[in-house]
Amino acid sequence: MKSSRSLALVSLFAALLAVFGLIPKIDLPLGVPITLQTLGVMLAGCMLGPKKGLQAILLFLAAVALGLPLLSGGRGGFGVFMAPSAGYLIGFPFGAFVTGWMMNLLPGSTPRSAAISAFIASSLGGLLTVHAFGVAGLVMLAKLTWTQAFFGTLVFVPGDLIKCAMCAMVVHTVARGVPDWHFGGRAVK
Repeated sequence: MKSSRSLALVSLFAALLAVFGLIPKIDLPLGVPITLQTLGVMLAGCMLGPKKGLQAILLFLAAVALGLPLLSGGRGGFGVFMAPSAGYLIGFPFGAFVTGWMMNLLPGSTPRSAAISAFIASSLGGLLTVHAFGVAGLVMLAKLTWTQAFFGTLVFVPGDLIKCAMCAMVVHTVARGVPDWHFGGRAVK
């Protein structure tokens, strides 16, 4: 029973990322669009923990690689992993893992502390980790210098901080409504 519940949650969060892909992307000259899908990475890590969050993102990326048009703008196929945004996509599973791992380490005994922990965890995982991979991808695939790639990715930070706050609000709401939810692999009391 527990493994079927885990499979359902992993599949649900992979589907959530696909739904976030329905929201139109905002194209930037950098070659990397602004999307809502990093919020899905943050939520997967906070809500499912490091292992299941990682599995959800890998399932989503496998579907994208097989050609399903699940990325913002209806993109899909193996070619998206050769585009300037590929570093960010490769960073998604690592971001979910780090977010879940941090959520596991941070306090979460009340809905408020769980929300604060979710903001911190998603900032470190969903923002910092994903952007580190994104910068590396821009250097390798877009042939930018490290400085250009670093400053280019800063345009995403304000929006991603808003996504971190949205993730914290979702965690707070779930912690209040479902007090026995296992954030990051542990129960909030």
